[in-house]
Amino acid sequence: MVVIIDYGLGNLGTILSKLKRFEVEAIISSKPKEILAASKLILPGVGNFAQGMENLKKSGLIPVLEEKVLNQKTPILGICLGMQLLTNFSEEGNVPGLGWIDGETKRFNFPKADLRIPHVGWDSIKILKNDLLFKEVPKDSYFYFTHSYFVNSAKNNILAETDYGSKFASIIKKDNIIGVQFHPEKSHRHGLKLIKNFIDYY
Repeated sequence: MVVIIDYGLGNLGTILSKLKRFEVEAIISSKPKEILAASKLILPGVGNFAQGMENLKKSGLIPVLEEKVLNQKTPILGICLGMQLLTNFSEEGNVPGLGWIDGETKRFNFPKADLRIPHVGWDSIKILKNDLLFKEVPKDSYFYFTHSYFVNSAKNNILAETDYGSKFASIIKKDNIIGVQFHPEKSHRHGLKLIKNFIDYY
């Protein structure tokens, strides 16, 4: 069973509907018992990093997630803010994250470039490492992004990167922990294939 973690932020219903298309058993939950029973986890996220961490703390889910992800090695997919929460720290609120993948979340800053912040719309990824996550996903596929912050300094754990003013990590991975900066649930067939690969191969 796949559990989409409900901590008050994210496109929960959209992700659930996509999983239902694959006939995957999935639920949205904030209940520790259901999370502990999951075969895979999805940590979605839309909004503010500091608020996300505060919600996770208030919910009491951090020890539960650490047991599942760090001790039991249950696969987890962080999406957008969910990916950023996996890192050590964010400039958005200047607060620590979960610290499961080395890296920091920083705000885009383009003093000499005429680039919009937030970064919104379709953009390509450049795959840096072979991984089952990319099975039947074409190189340089386009995915849907909407974010003002990006993950920096996660070099050893970058699976794919995107260039927007400068290169940033669009997919990170460490063992059973995966994060994508874009929204695969909004990225049509390539995004859905990536989600399916996470379900099938992790």
